[in-house]
Amino acid sequence: MKNEVIRILIADDHDIIRQGLKRIISFEEDIFIVLEAQNGQEALDLLKQKDVDIVLLDCNMPIVNGIQVLKSIRQQGDKIRVIMLTVENDRNTIHTAIDIGADGYILKDSAGTEIVNAIRLVYKGEKYIDKSLVALLFSDIKINEKKPSSLLDELSKREIEVLLKISKGLSNKEIGEQLYLSEKTVKNYTTNIFRKINVGDRVHATILALENNIEEYYIKKYEAEN
Repeated sequence: MKNEVIRILIADDHDIIRQGLKRIISFEEDIFIVLEAQNGQEALDLLKQKDVDIVLLDCNMPIVNGIQVLKSIRQQGDKIRVIMLTVENDRNTIHTAIDIGADGYILKDSAGTEIVNAIRLVYKGEKYIDKSLVALLFSDIKINEKKPSSLLDELSKREIEVLLKISKGLSNKEIGEQLYLSEKTVKNYTTNIFRKINVGDRVHATILALENNIEEYYIKKYEAEN
């Protein structure tokens, strides 16, 4: 990745947000802002003119909103990865973006290091969700009172530990550091977990884990053994 360049399009109707993101990214040698858009239609037009790797996409923009842009990108089958820029109280839009299949979700007021980390992880093919949004999803699930299934019973103790860390918004690298595993080993565990619980990415794995009260499940099944 050292010799690769990550090309970014920023789409946000607020100039102050675009300028802030540009300043954060300007310190990174491998990430470049190659295009800027002030609304969704402009973003779609620019994407036809120049190749980019990742779109930082505001959920709420004039003319064509971020959700419509995301739908268009997915319908066209583009390999462009999309990170949604959102605010904490935009619950419905976040859930809609999850259903459509964005690659990342970050809050507009996230720290610069978190934004850069999200860009790099999504570029490598991982899904990313801001840790604050994980708490929001958990809150929504508790409100909905969804019934747990027995899917967690399909996982080994180590797989449960990895999934628990995923549900807290940790990256593979962070999980490896906490569980004393290599990043590659964590990735292998993640692949197996997704296959067993029939999900395609970290975000849906997080939702399923929270629906099934994974922390309580782990405590009852494993900590009680000690």
